[in-house]
Amino acid sequence: MTEESIVDAIDGAEREAAFVIVDLEGTASLLVAKTIGMADFVVIPTQGSSMDAKGAAKTIRLIRNSEKLSRRRIAHAVLLTRTGAAVTSRALRNVQEQLKASGTEIFETATVEQAAFKDLFDFGGTLSGLAATQTSNLEKAIQNAREFAGEVVSKLKAASARSAA
Repeated sequence: MTEESIVDAIDGAEREAAFVIVDLEGTASLLVAKTIGMADFVVIPTQGSSMDAKGAAKTIRLIRNSEKLSRRRIAHAVLLTRTGAAVTSRALRNVQEQLKASGTEIFETATVEQAAFKDLFDFGGTLSGLAATQTSNLEKAIQNAREFAGEVVSKLKAASARSAA
C-alpha cells in the first residue's frame, strides 16, 4: 500500500467484506494518518516496555489529531502483546499503570507469547490451519485469539452504538 492507494483500497474492501482490518507499521506517517482517519476502531499493539509505551502514546496523539481534523471520535484501545502466560513483569505493570493513568482504554484480553503466533510467519495460513505437530500450545493460542476477536467485536459494537447516539 502507498499513501496514494490506501483510501481506494479500504473503500474497495469495505464493499466486499463485513470487516476490513488494516495492519500497518507503528510509525507515524501519512499512510498511517489516512488509515486512522478512515477507521471505525484502532487497535494499538504494545509490548510491556517503556519504549513500546512511548510508541503507543505517539499513535494516540496521532489519533487525537485525526479526531480534530475529522471532527469525530475514533474509537481505540491498546492491546498488550507478547505477554507472559503466568507472570506479569514489572515493566508490563508499569506500562498498564501509565496507560490507565492517562485514561487510555486497554483490552482486557492480552495476546500471550505463544509459539503458534510466531509459527504463522513460517507456515502461513491461520491458527486453525496449523497442525498440532507443527507448533506447541496450539489450542491455547486459538483460545487467546478467539477471546481477543470477541473483545474486538464487542468494542466495535460499543463504538458503533456511541456514534449512532
